[in-house]
Amino acid sequence: MLKLTKFLFSRIPYCAIALIILSCNSKNKSNKDHLVFKYNEHKNIGSLDPAFSKDIADIWATHQLFNGLVQMDDQLNVKPCIAKNWTITDSAKTYTFSLRKDVFFHKHHLFGNDSTRSVKASDFEYSLNRLKDQSIASPGSWVLNKVESFSAINDSIFQIKLKQPFPAFLGLLTMKYCSVVPKEIVEHYGNDFRSNPIGTGPFTFKRWEENLKLVFRRNDHYFETDSIGQQLPYLEAIAITFLPDKQSEFLQFAQGNIDFVSGLDASYKDEILTSNGKLRALYANEVNMIRGPYLNTEYLAFFMETEVSEIQAIKLRKAINIGFDRHKMMTYLRNGIGIPAKGGFIPKGLPGFDDTIGYTYQPELAKQLVLEFKEATGIDNPEVTLTTTSNYLSFCEFIQREIQKTGLTVNVDVIPASSLKDAKANGQLDFFRASWVADYPDAENYLSLYYSKNFAPNGPNYTHFKSDLFDTMYESAYLETDITKREQLYTKMDSLIMASAPIVPMFYDEVVRFTRKEVKGLGINATNLLELKQVKKH
Repeated sequence: MLKLTKFLFSRIPYCAIALIILSCNSKNKSNKDHLVFKYNEHKNIGSLDPAFSKDIADIWATHQLFNGLVQMDDQLNVKPCIAKNWTITDSAKTYTFSLRKDVFFHKHHLFGNDSTRSVKASDFEYSLNRLKDQSIASPGSWVLNKVESFSAINDSIFQIKLKQPFPAFLGLLTMKYCSVVPKEIVEHYGNDFRSNPIGTGPFTFKRWEENLKLVFRRNDHYFETDSIGQQLPYLEAIAITFLPDKQSEFLQFAQGNIDFVSGLDASYKDEILTSNGKLRALYANEVNMIRGPYLNTEYLAFFMETEVSEIQAIKLRKAINIGFDRHKMMTYLRNGIGIPAKGGFIPKGLPGFDDTIGYTYQPELAKQLVLEFKEATGIDNPEVTLTTTSNYLSFCEFIQREIQKTGLTVNVDVIPASSLKDAKANGQLDFFRASWVADYPDAENYLSLYYSKNFAPNGPNYTHFKSDLFDTMYESAYLETDITKREQLYTKMDSLIMASAPIVPMFYDEVVRFTRKEVKGLGINATNLLELKQVKKH
C-alpha cells in the first residue's frame, strides 16, 4: 500500500500537489500555531556557541539567544543594544561604551538563588578574551585584529582601544562572535556550551535533538521593547527542523508546516516564480515574497600573475566583461532574482556602490577587442579555461556560449568546491568563479580583496591585483572620518579596479524570502540576518 501511494504521488504534477496542500492548509492549523515560528535549516547547525557562529545557519540560531554591545537595523545602521550609548575619542581609536543595567542572562541554577544575574562590563572583557584565546580556536578571532586592548572600567563602562582608526569597527562589533556570554556557565560546560547556551537574547534555549529539531522559548525578562513600549519578543517559541532536501522543505512550507523559506532553489524556483521574478497566481493568496539587496557579489576572477597571454591581455579581459548579456542571464537562470552587475565589485546596498563604473553588454566591441588581440599577438585561436563548481555550471556555460561568439574560446572545468577554494588561494587557477559575502557592512570589506598586502594565501586578494595608487587610497580611507569623503574614496577605488578588469562581476545577489500570509513583521536586510523578535503570527 505504501509503495502504491508513493507511486501515485510521484505521478501527480508538482503544481497539483501544491494546490492540494494549499487548499487543505487551513484545516490543519493548531490553535496555538500563531505562537510558534517554524522554519527549516537544511544545512544543519554546528554550534550554538556564538564564538563559532561562522555559517548563516549558526548565526540565525545564535542571534535569537545572544546580544552584543551594539546591533544593526535593517538599513545597516549600528544601533545600541546592551550598550545604551558610546563615545569615540583619541582620534577615533578609543571606544567607551555605557552599559544598560536591566540586561539579565537567561535563568540557570548555577547563578544561585535568583537563577540569573545582570550583565556587567567584566562579562564583555571575559567574552572578548575568550574570542581571542588560541585554545578556543574561534573562527571569529580575526574580529579583534585591529584591537590594542579592552577592559572593564567599572560594572557599567567597557572600553576598547584600537591600534589605528578603523571606521568599520562598530559594524564588526555587531557580529555574533562579539556576543556576551557568562563565565560561570561557559566554564561549567566547557566544550558542551555549544549545546547548553545561556545568553541574554529574546529567546532562551529549550531543547536540541541534533539533525531532528531545535526549540527556543520566549525570554520573559528580555530588555527590549517595541515603539509603543510593549516587551519583545511577541512569539512564544521558535521551532527549527532539519530536512536536508530543499524540495521537501518547500513542500512543508506549501503545506503550512513551516512559516518561511529563504533563497531561491532550482528545485522550486520555476514552480513559485514567473520568469520575471513574480509570484505565480497559485501562491499569491497564501504567500508573501520579500526581496532586497544582499551583500554578496558573484563574479569571475583572473589571476593577474599568470603567464597565460590571454589572461594577461586587458583587451580580452574587457571583451569577456562586455561580451555577455547579464540581464538575459538573470532572467533565464534566476527568474529575475539578482541584480545584473553593471557597477564594480562593491554590491548594491553598500555606500560606495556606483552602477556606472562597470561594463555593459557590447557584443560588437567585444568581437573587435578579440580581433585586435589576434592581430597583435598572432594567436589565431585564443582560449581560456574557466574553473567553477557544479552549482554555478549553468552560469559559466551561459557565459561560455556568449563569449565564444566573439572569437574567444572558453573551456569550462568543473571541480569540487573544496578543491576550487584551495586552488584559488594558492594561485593555481588562471580564471575562476568566486563570490564574496560581506563579513561586515562596510565597502572596505570588499576592497580589501585588491590591497597588495592581502595577497592569497595570506589574505583574500585571490587575483593578486596590485596598484600603488589603489593601496594609497585604501590606506587613506582608514584615516578618513568624514563618511561622505570615505564613500567617495571607496567609489574611486572600485572604479580603479574595474579599469584594470581583474574580475568579471556577474550579479549582485538578492535576499529572497517567502513567508506564509499570517506572518507579520519579518523584515529583510542586506546581511540576510534572521530577525524574529518583532515577528507576529495571526
